[in-house]
Amino acid sequence: MIRPALEIRQSQQLVLTPQLQQALRLLQLSSLDLQQEISQALTENPVLELESPEPAAESVAAEDLFSGGGGPRQDGDDDFFPEAAATPSLREHLLGQISCTRASRRDLALMTVLIDELDDNGYLAASFEEILAYLPESLEVEQGELEAALALLQNMEPAGIAARTMSECLLLQLRQPDAKVWPEARDAAIVALARRLCERHLDALAAGRLAFLCEELKCSPAEVRTAHALIRRLDPYPGRAWTVPVADFAVPDVIAYRSGNGWRVRLNGDLVPRLSVNDAYVQALGQEPRGSYEGLQSHVQQARWLIRQVAQRFDTLLRVSTEIVARQQAFFESGMVALRPMVLREIAEALGMHESTISRATSSKYMATPHGTLELKRFFSTGVPAADGESASAASIQAMMREMLDQEDPRKPLSDSQLMAKLAERGVELARRTVAKYREGMRVPTASQRKAMALMRMDDC
Repeated sequence: MIRPALEIRQSQQLVLTPQLQQALRLLQLSSLDLQQEISQALTENPVLELESPEPAAESVAAEDLFSGGGGPRQDGDDDFFPEAAATPSLREHLLGQISCTRASRRDLALMTVLIDELDDNGYLAASFEEILAYLPESLEVEQGELEAALALLQNMEPAGIAARTMSECLLLQLRQPDAKVWPEARDAAIVALARRLCERHLDALAAGRLAFLCEELKCSPAEVRTAHALIRRLDPYPGRAWTVPVADFAVPDVIAYRSGNGWRVRLNGDLVPRLSVNDAYVQALGQEPRGSYEGLQSHVQQARWLIRQVAQRFDTLLRVSTEIVARQQAFFESGMVALRPMVLREIAEALGMHESTISRATSSKYMATPHGTLELKRFFSTGVPAADGESASAASIQAMMREMLDQEDPRKPLSDSQLMAKLAERGVELARRTVAKYREGMRVPTASQRKAMALMRMDDC
């Protein structure tokens, strides 16, 4: 028989306090998410205040910024970080069109549902089954109604919108091609051939299989090339005009600049919030008996915690960015081809931090460099041994390959073996299958495919 007993044991357990959890969460937030977090805190906490930003003196000389990239900034020049133009979103663009149609209210509602399912390229990302599954059963929506709403939506501009496949997207644009804009569309036979190519033979067309296409479609090489020229005028991603990639409009969290001792980095002062605690509340608490304003005391404590954690976030971000820039000086001088291999562990050991902290500090954070605004994670890459005993990063190898591919003769494109030999001349020894892996990762077709596509383009001209 087991008898109950009391026993005292000592053990160690790592516990994350609420304050530490909040600090880690703030570190991982992007600048936009941090602004939203602070905005919410200002709404909920009456003692927290956001001071109006003052014109801050530049911490570096203007002529040192991006030396060699256009010269010193003069009065009247455009802002250093231009804001993205205020253009309507794809959703707003389409909603504006369907509101002018004579469709029923039910059709308008279903078209709105479909618009909300479009991805950044303008394609319908969800199937009818998925859409019907989340719509309330009480609405009694049938698949035929969705198909009718989709047909209406596909008549909107831009042409090819709301397609489910690239083939469908191109076919939508070929329904009524403008012969005044596209000379190839003046020949009805060529338009019909282009439709057949888009419907069943896009893969063969992309691979440049001219002989196969001529035999399959019973037409001449000249006709295939003319139809191909027409297809190339179409837009396979009709929604992209309303979608700007993040890196094109992301405001940098830190700014790299040239100094007398090389490249350095500073925080983007426009993103650093100036938070404070309202002095009137603090003075009121000091004049009242302890416990009189327990709720107010809690607000003051929370405000002070947030201020310290935000300051710590930017301090950590600056320390991490400074260490990255110190180790990647060659990148700032020469670009991606000079990016050295670097992993999170290196920065963590140098700063006495955990790798997870470095990962949080570099997630969704951007640096303005002379080679564009890059996410901090772009500076980390694995290494490949080089002939000089050093290592080349995977990103720098891809940049070398891109440079070689851009300079190749379109009629005699470089094979993987030739790319391997050229990389070896630069001191990077790679197996052919590794070169092929990098090429595929860059979404570059094989040499034979590139040659076939180049010849078709030349014949189009």
